[in-house]
Amino acid sequence: MSEGLMIILRSVGLLALLLLIIRIMGIRQASRMTLFDFVWSVVLGVTVASIGLNIIDNLLLGLTVLLVWSLLPALVHILALKSKKFREIVHGKETVLINNGKLLEDKLTQVRLTSEDLLSQLRKKSVFNFADVEFAVLEPDGEVSVLLKKDKQPVSAKTMGIAMGQETSPQTVILDGIILNEPLASMGLNKSWLAAELDKLGVATENVFMAQVDSYGQLYLDLFDDAINLPQPKTKELVFVNLKKCLADCELYALGTNDSKARSMFSEAADTLGSVVMDLEPWLKK
Repeated sequence: MSEGLMIILRSVGLLALLLLIIRIMGIRQASRMTLFDFVWSVVLGVTVASIGLNIIDNLLLGLTVLLVWSLLPALVHILALKSKKFREIVHGKETVLINNGKLLEDKLTQVRLTSEDLLSQLRKKSVFNFADVEFAVLEPDGEVSVLLKKDKQPVSAKTMGIAMGQETSPQTVILDGIILNEPLASMGLNKSWLAAELDKLGVATENVFMAQVDSYGQLYLDLFDDAINLPQPKTKELVFVNLKKCLADCELYALGTNDSKARSMFSEAADTLGSVVMDLEPWLKK
């Protein structure tokens, strides 16, 4: 066998072996690598290239080196889990760069980071003024984590004291015009319900490219023909409007009747509906 063919066969075999090692070790993306991950990747790559190019002429010795460097991260990972000190030595530790809105120049020097580098990292977090930062930390993988000052943080439902309902992931019930029974059943629905919803919209199943049902039972469609515009689901809004209408009717009947028993019945019904509306409002108006 010629030397060129041998190198090709070795390279293909080593590439397959390297992909298997990477899959087993679960190597992270380059942007999230720690210093150890980077060194390990370089050594592994150089070793594989050396074996493939026959620089290491003893194949068994080369594969032994490869095996040792493949098992080494597992050992390091176990030791890092056991010891915080070892973990900091191998993977590094967090460094505070901005504390209480003040830039810590000595820490920047310590981690070999210039002020321009820090500003660049902040801009990647959509922060263009360092004075807006309350706390910034350089993570072991080189990323900068940022906490904005209270008055610069975006407004959320929690900060406004608005209760929001929980939501689960939607289920795909039609794909390529084919109804998927298992996701439909997991939502507590069936084909009859799906057919009724499609009839309301005037759409045939075979014309649907994808259909999803969210946790509120609302159906979202995408058709093969993108020129057709479908109305947005209004199930939650309709339920909320109907509940409010029933509440208003009960209050109106309670005020309009002269029968004390009927007035009491409508008043109790209005109180119950009012409580239901209050409980469901965060979900139905989301």
